[in-house]
Amino acid sequence: MKKEYLKGRGAQHNSHNKFETLHSEWRDDFLEYCLKQGELADNNKTTYIPVFPKSMVNKVTSPDVGMSYSMNPYQGCEHGCIYCYARNTHEFWGYSAGLDFERKVLIKENAPELLEEKLKSRSWKAETIVLSGNTDCYQPAEKKYRITRACLEIFLKYRHPVGIITKNALILRDLDLLAELNSYGLIGVNISVTSLKEETRRLLEPRTATIGKRLNTIKELSEYGIPVNAMLAPLIPGINSHELMALAKTVSDQGALSFAFTVVRLNGAIGILFTDWIRRTMPDRADKVLSQIESCHGGQLSDSRFGIRNKGEGPLAVHLHQVARIAKQRYFKGKKFPKLNTELHQSYKKGQLRLF
Repeated sequence: MKKEYLKGRGAQHNSHNKFETLHSEWRDDFLEYCLKQGELADNNKTTYIPVFPKSMVNKVTSPDVGMSYSMNPYQGCEHGCIYCYARNTHEFWGYSAGLDFERKVLIKENAPELLEEKLKSRSWKAETIVLSGNTDCYQPAEKKYRITRACLEIFLKYRHPVGIITKNALILRDLDLLAELNSYGLIGVNISVTSLKEETRRLLEPRTATIGKRLNTIKELSEYGIPVNAMLAPLIPGINSHELMALAKTVSDQGALSFAFTVVRLNGAIGILFTDWIRRTMPDRADKVLSQIESCHGGQLSDSRFGIRNKGEGPLAVHLHQVARIAKQRYFKGKKFPKLNTELHQSYKKGQLRLF
């Protein structure tokens, strides 16, 4: 008996955790029993689990990522993006990269205190810290826990530069803080827009803000003078890669100062989850899409080589980079995303301007 498709989720099962020797699977007789009893085999609910890490700011050593430090108030993400590279990190916590990643969200309630401790450290020198280097800091849990807002208050208190990556319009709730941070040149926002088609968005990213809301978010932030970079990533051949030029024009029209993109790579458990997902949701083009992804990564669904893994290689990847260059020349001429201010923090180490 085939398990019912879980609406509102990206992954449709829990992939095996590579760190665990045992794993579980659904048995047909159990599913049949639930059906006969009129019971749900899976309630598909999200669980929030408090955790208390000892540190919060992470050094980013990958040369492929445009940041030096990141922090993530939440581990796991209810948005459920099927392609998300962060899924694999859930295995380090003892969970699956599949449904567990979307339904067991770890809440780092002591994040603001740990951040403040870091910024007050005598050895710390100001360098942009990016919220959501891994999982979205404005995912649904933020409505309840408000950890991201508390962290922004800390960044403002210590006049420290901060970047944000999100695909959720909830960021507009914090316009007051963002505007004040921007008055000191301390904030840069990256809004992820992966398609202009709602049908594609719903399949790829089931619990994210609509495309319309994301475009409006870019517009509102830009009207406040807050610098916005659009993340047109990942581009997935056969699904959204053909939209690159239209995406670039649209986000520029809304006020974005720049854009960036990556070619999708399906490393670790993500390859298994994505393959299962596309055979369920797009069976007519699954083989073609998977083949085109492989053509960008030397015949595999992923490439681990620094400098190549996010860019891809081969004719299709080369074509996408050529389109991106044309789009930047056509739609972003004269625009530039600013470098954030690192000069103020030293004078605010103790939370207020040092007068003497």
